[in-house]
Amino acid sequence: MKHEFEVAMTCEGCSGAVTRILNKLGDVKFEIDLPRKLVWIESDRDVDVLMETLKKCGKEVKYNGTK
Repeated sequence: MKHEFEVAMTCEGCSGAVTRILNKLGDVKFEIDLPRKLVWIESDRDVDVLMETLKKCGKEVKYNGTK
């Protein structure tokens, strides 16, 4: 299942932070669209877990649903 999140990323540093925390989570495939501030995550994990993980980068996170 592919989840779409909106993350208030403004620069490469932000997307780099998102990449690091998602890699730490393990067992997730993800894509980051920095210009559109979107992150797509493919994972069997609970949406709440993914939300909390993304919030660790210190940015505002919004869940847009599955795609």
